[in-house]
Amino acid sequence: MSWRELRVFLRYLPTDSATARAVRGSTLEEDAWTLVPQLLASVVEAVRENTFTAVKLHGDPKKTGRLKPPRPIPRPGVEEPQKNNVIRFGGKHGSGAKQLAQVFGRPAANQ
Repeated sequence: MSWRELRVFLRYLPTDSATARAVRGSTLEEDAWTLVPQLLASVVEAVRENTFTAVKLHGDPKKTGRLKPPRPIPRPGVEEPQKNNVIRFGGKHGSGAKQLAQVFGRPAANQ
């Protein structure tokens, strides 16, 4: 095999080959998440979120009161979001102005 043939052979190796992964410095798990699996995961998450919303809106409040939104599909390189920052208005938590001020980085109007 000539040097040119070797260069052409290496250049056109499949992206999931061990040599191509070694050149890129990536792992097998990272390479498994190409564009198509990413798009499929996005579609599945959208369907799950729509199903959750439909059940929550049209279901019996007594039965659906404790339903939690679906968790995202774990992907390499994407960290799972931490606890939701829920801002509650009224009730025992007050007006929520302090919490909103923290979110937007400004002092509350009533302070």
